[in-house]
Amino acid sequence: MPSLSALLFLCLLGLPLCGHAETPPAQSAAALPVRVQATTVQKTTLSSRVEVVGTVQAVNQAVIAAKISGPIVELPVVLGSRIKTGELLVKIDAREISARLLQAQAQLAQAKRNLEREEKLLKQHASTPETVKSMRDMLAIARAGYHEAASMLAYTTIKAPFAGVITKKIASIGDLATPGMPLLHLEDDHHLQVVTSIPENNAQAIKLHDRLQVAIPAAAKNITGEVAEISPAIDPRSRTMPVKINLGDSSGLQTGMFARITLPGRSYTTIMIPEAAIVPCGQLQKVFVVEDNRVHMRLVRTGLRKNDLVEILSGLEAGERIVIRGNRLLKGGQQVRLDD
Repeated sequence: MPSLSALLFLCLLGLPLCGHAETPPAQSAAALPVRVQATTVQKTTLSSRVEVVGTVQAVNQAVIAAKISGPIVELPVVLGSRIKTGELLVKIDAREISARLLQAQAQLAQAKRNLEREEKLLKQHASTPETVKSMRDMLAIARAGYHEAASMLAYTTIKAPFAGVITKKIASIGDLATPGMPLLHLEDDHHLQVVTSIPENNAQAIKLHDRLQVAIPAAAKNITGEVAEISPAIDPRSRTMPVKINLGDSSGLQTGMFARITLPGRSYTTIMIPEAAIVPCGQLQKVFVVEDNRVHMRLVRTGLRKNDLVEILSGLEAGERIVIRGNRLLKGGQQVRLDD
């Protein structure tokens, strides 16, 4: 296979490899002009795109855990159960807390009776203000103990803090619950977001409430999301900034799905020409530039391709006219006639 330099040499000489030698004007004077269509090369502004990956997760999610110790006696949910706000999730048997509440209730009633008795005796000058004050303090202590026991008893029943679906079920009936022990995972699957990490080079371009394009390949969906949270710090290990993007349309999506996020890139000026203007020349590419009703072959280096347009990195300048139709059999130096 010829080397790249050899191919360039053959193209420039117009040997049969490309078949488009530059024909001297004197030899082609009698030839009829070829009808072609041309366009003027113009500069255009493009924006470089950056894609990062992320994961779909629920905006509201909670790990349901116990606050007290005791065996689980009720667990009326299964994996995938849809839960309403305030619905019972777990009930723990804590009889000692019930007994403590009864004790605190009795102490509160006793403190109230003692205070009432001392206040009556004070009116009869049979008690002292200091004794009455002590009884009032005892009543306040008894009332606080009662509220503490009542609050502890309320921890024996765990209810849903928001509506959602059970995505993990860790405990079962009969298990011993301990403070801080995870029992269930609850997620609101109607309000989803994508969690991603943005490279520090692109971090400054992202602001709160920016709207970004999010693609979910598994669901074949392209969604416009809104930046909801931005970390104020860059992760020194990965050199990225964590960002959360709320999704407006969560239908058909599940937490844990893979997502691609398109970030706004930097704008730059370049030349884009129709793909039809490019003629292959071995491993090289060429276009025909029109000057004074004659065409001249020009080797070009191409870049990005977008919507039947090709970016020209070198070989052309803005303002030049190039052939976009009728250029496959042209030879360099050939006369042409431009169609309107």
